[in-house]
Amino acid sequence: MEKKKSVAILGSTGSIGTQALDVVRSFPDKFEVSALTASNSVDLLIRQALEFKPEVVVIIKEEYYSQVKAALANIECRVLVGEEGLIEAATLVGVEVVLNAIVGAAGLRPTVEAIKCGKDIALANKETLVIAGELVMDLARKHNVKMLPVDSEHSAIFQCLVGEDNAIEKIYLTASGGPFRGKTAEDLARVTREQALKHPNWAMGAKITIDSASLMNKGLEVIEAKWLFDLELSQIDVIVHPQSIIHSIVQFEDGSMKAQMGVPDMKVPIQYALTYPKRLKNEFKRFNFLDYAELTFERPDFDTFKNLGLAYEALKEGGNRCCILNAANEIAVDAFLQDRVSFLGMSDILEKTLCHIGNRENLNLNDYIAFDQESRLVARDLISKLRN
Repeated sequence: MEKKKSVAILGSTGSIGTQALDVVRSFPDKFEVSALTASNSVDLLIRQALEFKPEVVVIIKEEYYSQVKAALANIECRVLVGEEGLIEAATLVGVEVVLNAIVGAAGLRPTVEAIKCGKDIALANKETLVIAGELVMDLARKHNVKMLPVDSEHSAIFQCLVGEDNAIEKIYLTASGGPFRGKTAEDLARVTREQALKHPNWAMGAKITIDSASLMNKGLEVIEAKWLFDLELSQIDVIVHPQSIIHSIVQFEDGSMKAQMGVPDMKVPIQYALTYPKRLKNEFKRFNFLDYAELTFERPDFDTFKNLGLAYEALKEGGNRCCILNAANEIAVDAFLQDRVSFLGMSDILEKTLCHIGNRENLNLNDYIAFDQESRLVARDLISKLRN
């Protein structure tokens, strides 16, 4: 019998984490879950642990530790807490693939430590490469670790490159355009939290949904693609594709193009990352060309959606700029979700934070973490001044 692949799922109670467990359920003879982690969704984490019986369960927030420990007293597992527990889950002996579905900068250190232990990474935490892409990819090469993208766009590029010699001329990352495609800046000035959380095609967590509405998510994906596929900025383009059927495109040096297509369903790239290089038959919904009279494409509106341009500019400048951009964005999105800053005001916070902190290059992991923390303080201060 084929040995089951051991998987650690970081962020198991979020959108990607729960769908990853759906994939595992579909293939009980292929996978075993060795570690589950969550920040504060205690009840769901407990239910997952009771079902999958992992070796390690991690609750990030210490105030929930006793509750989780008591609920899991009758199964054989270690209950750990905090960032150190998260890193232990990511580096657990026997784990072959670490699926990092944590939201935000908190996913960086566990990814780095897992790579150092030789674990393959199924990466849904794009911030890992946005913050410290050069450092992380250098480590992955040094430790001969596979970086398996879970984002639908990067999975599409990855799949298009299988069997190729990577003679890439250009890639096209597709964007749905979000709920505000075609809107003017005047329209966006009146946007509410509830409107921004209604994505037309994808069901995602609150943070990534807001990022999709502002096109920041696409900007972060541009940065991630640069490092994943070793590209120059001029080789990365973004096109708006409202139907979200073509997930991204590779154009090769001979002019040929490959596109990966399918219905919008994150379980497809999750499964591919977990089963790579194999493809396993599943029961997911299939795409039918006759259901779509047309597939359309548009240029993104850089003038109205400033975040996309800010991401390109940060990547061009290099050094700590993408780290600062990401940290300021996390704070700005959180403030928007709390009605403390307007939709358009998020871009202002990003610009001002970038202006406030000087650029530095040749950074180590501690440097990136320090700039991340400094950027958050600056962004919070800027937001607090808006309220006074």
